Amino acid sequence: MITQKAKYALRALTVLAEAEYGEPVMISDIAAQQKIPKKFLEQILLDLKHQGIVASRRGKTGGYLLLKPADMITFGEVLRIIDGPIAPLPCLSITAYRKCDDCDGEQNCEIRHVFAKVADATRKVLFSTTIADAIAPARGAQVTRLLA
Repeated sequence: MITQKAKYALRALTVLAEAEYGEPVMISDIAAQQKIPKKFLEQILLDLKHQGIVASRRGKTGGYLLLKPADMITFGEVLRIIDGPIAPLPCLSITAYRKCDDCDGEQNCEIRHVFAKVADATRKVLFSTTIADAIAPARGAQVTRLLA
């Protein structure tokens, strides 16, 4: 299960991806549109800024904008930044491997074998799905309405 913080981060990134290219979006606008507490959103965007996902601009026309194209930001990357390792067991983590406290041997662990398949399938989806993919259905609907 992902945290509320990760959900908010992904929702904020979709708002930024849908914005006009190069045009910053104010935190208050993102917070209102997505019903995210503004102070919490500020922390989230600061984390994403430190990792090179978003940039901020000061001033009257300031706000946040994507630093990387939406098709280069994966769900997996965002989840790792916000929630940490993407693994159901510590012994399956790629970035923060740790032997399970009660483990007698990973090779013989039936639970690890099953969850290794879960972790691989999850990573495959998360690291091949981008923010652009997430907003594609909405953009397609907008184009369809405009052409009708």
